[in-house]
Amino acid sequence: MSKFIFVTGGVCSSLGKGVAASSLGSLLECHNLTVAMMKCDPYINVDAGNISPYQHGEVYVTEDGAETDLDLGNYSRFTKVQLSQANSVTTGKIYEAVIRNERAGKYNGRTVQVIPHITDEIRRRIMNVAETSKADVTIIEIGGTVGDIESIPFLEAARQLIRKQGRGNALSLHVTLVPTVTGGERKTKPTQHSVKQMQEIGIQPDVLLCRAEKALDDDLRNKIALFCNVEKNAVLSSVDVETTIYELPLSFHSQGLDTVVLEKLGLAGRTADVSSWEGFISRLRNAKKTVTIGMVGKKSDLEDCYKSVREALFHAATARDVQLRIEKIDAEKLETCGDVSEYFRGVQGIIIPGNYGQRGFLGLVAAIRYARERNIPYLGIDLGMQLMAVEMARSVLGWEDADSTEYMPHTTYPVISLPEEHGGLSSGGMVRLGNKTIKLTEGSLIASIYGEPEIIERHRNKYEFNREYTSRLEESGLLVTGLSSDGYLAESFEWKGHPWALGVQFHPEFVSRPTEPHKVFSSFIGAVAGIGDAAE
Repeated sequence: MSKFIFVTGGVCSSLGKGVAASSLGSLLECHNLTVAMMKCDPYINVDAGNISPYQHGEVYVTEDGAETDLDLGNYSRFTKVQLSQANSVTTGKIYEAVIRNERAGKYNGRTVQVIPHITDEIRRRIMNVAETSKADVTIIEIGGTVGDIESIPFLEAARQLIRKQGRGNALSLHVTLVPTVTGGERKTKPTQHSVKQMQEIGIQPDVLLCRAEKALDDDLRNKIALFCNVEKNAVLSSVDVETTIYELPLSFHSQGLDTVVLEKLGLAGRTADVSSWEGFISRLRNAKKTVTIGMVGKKSDLEDCYKSVREALFHAATARDVQLRIEKIDAEKLETCGDVSEYFRGVQGIIIPGNYGQRGFLGLVAAIRYARERNIPYLGIDLGMQLMAVEMARSVLGWEDADSTEYMPHTTYPVISLPEEHGGLSSGGMVRLGNKTIKLTEGSLIASIYGEPEIIERHRNKYEFNREYTSRLEESGLLVTGLSSDGYLAESFEWKGHPWALGVQFHPEFVSRPTEPHKVFSSFIGAVAGIGDAAE
């Protein structure tokens, strides 16, 4: 039967619970254990699909098409877990299920309450992930902070499970803050109060992970252990990393986090092999060459909006033994400047990730034209692919109002539109989500990258390229080199005669890992850096 680790947070949000949970999961895998990971989000939204990226960062999409919190992206990058909609639970999903059961009469007329009905549904979903995955250890991250009214049902469900499973089969890992105040003094009181709140709801933390600027000294650890009723060896530091979050697994391992957790779960005596993390960090620190990628977007001021794309570029660059520098370029500024080249000085490659909305549209088109005409390596994802067709139609064919019907419903040349608008199979205006099969054109760049005729990649899009314009655009140099399994929807574009240009309708960033960079990003970085065969 699976063991359980509940990861909670206190004092304030954004302390790194998701990265801590992911790092611990990775370390347990290094001990040759299988891991399942789950996120319990207290917001009432059913999923993250309709939440603004300004509030919650990017939406991560699972294989089966669930739109989830970005922390699942961390789980995927740090561990080998196979994620599905079952691994993401929200208050909205829980209440939706309970209300549906009540309407169906499944509670036999009883009054429906938070306890036991809501907490039972939370527990049922946690147990389902553990039993379905057959994992040795199931890690459950509970969003928000202790004391938030929204988190109470999830914490109560965790308390019940810890009590039912027993201390040797379930534990609580609490992430807190040890701030440094004016004068350089570090304060443990916020951590003490946070643990006290956990104790008040019936959970005694077994392990404390203290976020701090630098590692806690013995005096601080002794003090926290005494006042929080936690063993000293279970009070550990989560320090600000020098370069990348991928330093954390080794940092936690050096402090013995995995050893402490395994002892408390009755799994002691295993040896960890962390060589893959050591190799990654070594390559990162010893890279001699630097490449600069211009990332053109509408939300360039918010790091989490394009988190998976940034991480995928970083994975590929490190694997290619080069340092990565990302130049954030605001698409709206490109719309109003006289010469876009001033924004691309020193840029060796251009990428446009997935975007939504009309804002910055003309700036994105201008960036694509610049990459095409200057022979700069270009990678377009989702909208970044679609606008390759719009740019070619406008710049080469002279169709000045060529557009997407998302932005201009009555355009003369709707090169991008909903499938039902151009005679395809009706999608009912639904977003195409999750894994889809793609057929690649023999001899194309994308076929050489993958080395196989068919691939499976993850999608999140509603609008598609209108195949009515295929022949005219291909005559002008825009090649359709990937098609959906039914042969109807365009999945990839390339520019004829360009050194390296690829637009993909899917999202390769969702399946890239530090030690396994995605082939598309690896090829792109190789082309930018001029390293060997860029299609490797």
